[in-house]
Amino acid sequence: MDSYSDFTAQNFSSSANMSLSLPGQAEFNTTGGTPSMSISRLFPALLECFGIILCGYIAGRANIITSTQAKGLGNFVSRFALPALLFKNMVVLNFSNVNWSFLYSVLVAKAAVFFLVCVLTLLVASPENRFSKAGLFPIFATQSNDFALGYPIVEALYQTTYPEYLQYIYLVAPISLMMLNPLGFIFCEIQKWRNNRTVSQSKIKIVGLALLRVLQNPIVFMVFIGIASNFVLGQKIPEYLENFLDGLGSSFSGSALFYLGLTMVGQTKKLTKGMFVALILLITAKLLMMPFLCREMVELLDKSDNVVNHTSLSNYAFLYGVFPAAPGVAIFASQFNMEVGIITSGMVISTFVSAPIMYVSAWLLTIPSMDPNPLAAALQNVSFDISIVSLISLTWSLTVVVLSKKYKQLPHMITTNLLVAQFIACIGMVAWNFTVKEKDITIQILVFIFLYSSLYSTYLWTGFLSFSLFLLKKRETVKIPIGFIIIAGWGVPTVLVGILLIVGERNNTSIDSAFFYGKHQIITTAVVLFISILISGISLMCMNRSRQGSSYGVLNPYSPRSSVEEVEVEGSGQNHISPTVTQSSPESSIQGNSTQQVTLTSLFMEHCSAQTCVLAQEEQLLQTGDKQLARHVLLCLLLIVGLFANLSSCLWWLFNQEPGRLYVELQFFCAVFNFGQGFICFGIFGLDKHLIILPFKRRLEFFWSGREAAGHTDASVPEEIRMTCQQFVRYHRDHCVRSIVKGRRCGAKISTGIFFGCDLVNWLMQVGLASDRGEAVVYGDRLLKGGVVQHITNEFEFRDEHLYYRFIPKKSVVVESH
Repeated sequence: MDSYSDFTAQNFSSSANMSLSLPGQAEFNTTGGTPSMSISRLFPALLECFGIILCGYIAGRANIITSTQAKGLGNFVSRFALPALLFKNMVVLNFSNVNWSFLYSVLVAKAAVFFLVCVLTLLVASPENRFSKAGLFPIFATQSNDFALGYPIVEALYQTTYPEYLQYIYLVAPISLMMLNPLGFIFCEIQKWRNNRTVSQSKIKIVGLALLRVLQNPIVFMVFIGIASNFVLGQKIPEYLENFLDGLGSSFSGSALFYLGLTMVGQTKKLTKGMFVALILLITAKLLMMPFLCREMVELLDKSDNVVNHTSLSNYAFLYGVFPAAPGVAIFASQFNMEVGIITSGMVISTFVSAPIMYVSAWLLTIPSMDPNPLAAALQNVSFDISIVSLISLTWSLTVVVLSKKYKQLPHMITTNLLVAQFIACIGMVAWNFTVKEKDITIQILVFIFLYSSLYSTYLWTGFLSFSLFLLKKRETVKIPIGFIIIAGWGVPTVLVGILLIVGERNNTSIDSAFFYGKHQIITTAVVLFISILISGISLMCMNRSRQGSSYGVLNPYSPRSSVEEVEVEGSGQNHISPTVTQSSPESSIQGNSTQQVTLTSLFMEHCSAQTCVLAQEEQLLQTGDKQLARHVLLCLLLIVGLFANLSSCLWWLFNQEPGRLYVELQFFCAVFNFGQGFICFGIFGLDKHLIILPFKRRLEFFWSGREAAGHTDASVPEEIRMTCQQFVRYHRDHCVRSIVKGRRCGAKISTGIFFGCDLVNWLMQVGLASDRGEAVVYGDRLLKGGVVQHITNEFEFRDEHLYYRFIPKKSVVVESH
């Protein structure tokens, strides 16, 4: 027991000696002076940035701001606010204080990542889209979100210690835009030429188009103008111009973060199975390879005489490398119409994954030595802080799953057990934080049982979730042993902890729960992790092999397949009914003869009851029966990354007598993952559109306007709604009816005038009444509030989904009654 404690301390001490012997670290690690960054401001800065991003995401998700409207905000940010900010900082920049070795070190690191990703993509990618991937993937891996997200983080960390580091953001950003991005654009232009060989393009034209895209970028253009003005104005902005630039520039930070949240809405819907591997590799290159290369290049190339400044610069380079991919990369993908799904989804995922990596890295970089005592205390504090916040996220996520009643079906039943295990593990860590201070061995053992039974359970539930997803694909031939899975998910970890208590040797001096039972505990943890990774890997690979090239569907997929028989009513006065195919597209429903169409005035269907109407029952099934396979596969992949990190940590400790600083960083990452899994689950399942966002939007409308959004009387209909409805009824309704309306059999009755909400959205975009799906939803909502359409049971507002709506006959329309 004592020997193990000595062994651990010896490892950390040797690691400390090793780090002290590194060039450029001796003074930093031994002086014990003030840290080079203000870590106390990091967490509030992260909450501020990601809180604003979340607000933007909710605004877009709830359709408060449509994608077309968001483009206006994006244009303001990129063409006014950011250029003003760049111009001001370029003019006042003192180039004599710039450490140029830092800049070309970052350039070398970015170029290395760029060419490595480019070459590997050319070697591995399929020939038909090889050049588009070789152009866009390296840009994704090297172009960081420097201004919207990076600048506030750097300001929080270095404003009081090294304020000159803020100006490096303005100098580093153009490196990618001017030197590396043109190479990617050339590959994309080559791909365009290969896709359309009828258009002849010379090599000079391809290079010229790539350079033109660079010069058209407002960032590049304003950097050149700012540098020129720096020499002309003598680093002094005229007062009348300074106030103007300050006004524009100060609006950038909040607007850019809010716009970033808006751009994230719906991006992960484009994911398919074939994209996941490429996505994980790209995020690994951006968030892991880039920071390490940036740091090592500064360590190698920076020849600063001041050792403390040298170390702080290398740490700053590491943090810079962790900044996520910039939204501009998604704009490039959209302009070329190439690899949009991978790039946009990667931008969203890398943004949220970067937050814990930045938090852990900053914590480690402020620790001046490898003394095991402050390291263990810091690790304990990080675990405690993450557990507290994660408990809030898990409480929210569990509430969503329970209220949506999805916990009764697979795979949400497995996910619920995973959430419960994560919740218990966080409670166990909070309890451990207090019990280690009391030095009561009996209580520590009880809390340890509580903590590690649930933590091992979270590891196993990842494997069982992947296994259940595979079995769901084979459900027609394989019966899912749900009872056995639940018993194993909770029983196996409990048995393993019990065995550990019997055979393990307790370390009473350790405050880290990961080493409480020494080497036996590390081996047990490694075995559990290996089993879970093995089950998950085999299951997901079998899923991929079973349906090559298919899509998991969108992250909120509502199956367009209707179990209700669709019929066509021929003539208003005839009783002849002919069944039609359920899945007729809106275009195929258009008939040339108006006598073959369903007229709104022929039959007026009474309000359906959700208990008796087959259509309403089908809607309920669609709402609660969504398996969300894409969300679950994404969850499994993200959790597997954390399992690999934990397994690497265990194996590193078992086979390496001198773990070193990288091992300590891995330990911190594992702690954040183990007790921060709730963040991942919250991001995937917590913001349920139907249970959270839309009800919140309706309640907000109620408090804002003083009345419910639906059920207006004629006197209460706003003028804009009245005008929209009048225009639609007079000029568009008959055409719309001929295009999308179907008669559907509901039990023994025939319901006429029925259509899907998503069909109306498609039609509004097709005829030009709406420019995007968000505007079409707003238009449809006005028709519903104006009494032109209504849901068959009046339970839902207008949605872009496979929900049943009907047109109200003209004589009953509110806006026409006056």
